[in-house]
Amino acid sequence: MPVSFTREVADVPAAVDEFLAPRVERNVLASLLVHARAGRLAGSGAMFAWGTGDRGEVRFYATRTPGWPLLVSELGPSDAQALVERWLEEDPRVPGVTGVPRTVHAVAAAWASCTGGSWDTRMREALHLLSHVREPPRPPAGSLRRAREEDRELLVEWEHAFVADAGVIASAAADAERTVERRLAAGSAYLWQDERPVSMLGLAPQVAGTVRIGPVYTPPEHRRRGYASAAVAAVCRAALARGAHQCMLFTDLANATSNKIYAAVGFRRVADWEELEFRR
Repeated sequence: MPVSFTREVADVPAAVDEFLAPRVERNVLASLLVHARAGRLAGSGAMFAWGTGDRGEVRFYATRTPGWPLLVSELGPSDAQALVERWLEEDPRVPGVTGVPRTVHAVAAAWASCTGGSWDTRMREALHLLSHVREPPRPPAGSLRRAREEDRELLVEWEHAFVADAGVIASAAADAERTVERRLAAGSAYLWQDERPVSMLGLAPQVAGTVRIGPVYTPPEHRRRGYASAAVAAVCRAALARGAHQCMLFTDLANATSNKIYAAVGFRRVADWEELEFRR
């Protein structure tokens, strides 16, 4: 089966966008491709690959930005083997893989067979969807607002804090300024303001009626006051009013608090997600 690889987003065919759009499990891939096509990943070293079937149809898609693991759409063992063999020709130091569990385990097994290495589970998450907002029973003071240029320094500081607090891959800290720049450019960074900013969240571009929320971060001194729940409820309400069909977010399964508060505003768990780390 042919596997195409490129470092130029202009070479990624429109058929890939059409392949990614329908399934929420592909939303992260789809939204990153939207950012790449808009030039917001320029200079990041992003890499792209896709496999095609006998009739030229897209069977799977994968992408990686240096410092981050490989992100892959659903695929089976034979496609995983073809992808990994082609990917290693271009990117032999790929550090891991993230996606739905069956897929990432197939990719990890293919990687181990090609390299003789092993792998560990780094993080387990749940994918949640919301189509109707339940209002927080005790809404906190303040309101949601879009972040502005003058908030940049605070957003970078909180992005670093989120990476450390959530156990996100270490390279995300080095990428914090670029991440904040991308959100500000897209108008997708938000703050909950209670006299001063007390919580932040980001939005991904809407894809096929789905808007993904993340990250959500509240500094320790402002927690347990309902700011994050209120911010998520407000941004979801606004997204649905603008025509989105549903909102989605990921939670760390080890964090019982986040799973509880997002369920309270209407999110339901629909799928699992894993990040695996390769060991050489």
